[in-house]
Amino acid sequence: MKLRDAWEQHAPDWVRWAREPDHDSYWRFHRDRFLDLLPPPGRLTLDIGCGEGRLTRDLAARGHNVIGIDASPTMIEAARAESPQLEFVEADAAQLPFEDSAADLAVAFMSLMDIDDMHGAVREAGRVLEPDGRFVVAVVHPINSAHRLDREHPESPLVLEDYLDRRHYRWPMERDGLTMTFESIHWTLQHYFDAITAADFRIDALREIGDPEHPRWSRYPLFLQVRAVRGNASQPG
Repeated sequence: MKLRDAWEQHAPDWVRWAREPDHDSYWRFHRDRFLDLLPPPGRLTLDIGCGEGRLTRDLAARGHNVIGIDASPTMIEAARAESPQLEFVEADAAQLPFEDSAADLAVAFMSLMDIDDMHGAVREAGRVLEPDGRFVVAVVHPINSAHRLDREHPESPLVLEDYLDRRHYRWPMERDGLTMTFESIHWTLQHYFDAITAADFRIDALREIGDPEHPRWSRYPLFLQVRAVRGNASQPG
């Protein structure tokens, strides 16, 4: 099954999961670190893989002229119903319906690993950004997606398996009566770096995010956050 189809299938669960206040890492420690990487609001921000729109709403509240983009019809319908004053577009991240250099900021918050054509999505982000535009990304850290999870003994050492192999994985989760199945592709750090630099970006910030209150994830990273700058054709190198 393609990731696009899997996320459409899981969309109702995700809407409930994402909208439960203080339920997951977005609310507890992940969102604010990501927002700190963003430049001030400019002429247009694209939220690529916006899901049901929670980051789009937060960006709009901070003054961004933002458009949310997602390939899931159910996600887009939920986002529009929650925030009819905002613009949401149903589209493939690897085929964005925007002109070249249309935006000065693009974000992909926890979405690149959930997109079938990750490299194509990064290329499209480069195409729709103006020279010196920013592309800010958060993904599951490759150490996180490559490890074998021992939920009963979180204090035990981390066990990595098949780090270098690209693969589709499923993480069913249950928390406080809500269930969600995450379906993603494990990419290595080099996969992400190669995709970003091949699209004429230069990376100028990188953060590894853990959970300071968790017995394991205060020692190992859960998420990777990257800020990259679009190349300027007027400047060599």
